[in-house]
Amino acid sequence: MQKKGFTLVEIMVVVAIIAVLAAIAIPNLLRSRLTANDAAARSNLKALSTASETFASINIGNYPQDMTSLTNLNPPYIPFDFCGSTVGGFTYACTFGIAGYTFTATPATIGVSGTTTFTISTGGLLVP
Repeated sequence: MQKKGFTLVEIMVVVAIIAVLAAIAIPNLLRSRLTANDAAARSNLKALSTASETFASINIGNYPQDMTSLTNLNPPYIPFDFCGSTVGGFTYACTFGIAGYTFTATPATIGVSGTTTFTISTGGLLVP
């Protein structure tokens, strides 16, 4: 009567196949996360810009002076204060003035949470 089961060689082959698949999949997953974080940062900056432009169009061309001008209304122009916060791996910086605004999203850790610093300013021009 012969014993049933796997040999050590068979188990090692399966482990090797799993290791090769992991070596292929993990870098792609990390790259996908970076791409998603970059896209989210661009989207957040565009939302901040749209909120500021809408505020200015309603307030005779005067842009908001601070984030509370956009968040403390009912309904708010934007529901979340991004300024000084880290969201989705990016840290946001905001500069306000009567004549305009500048919003910047900087990766918390370049190459890990994002790839590029993005800036959007008055008029909605996004610069990577």
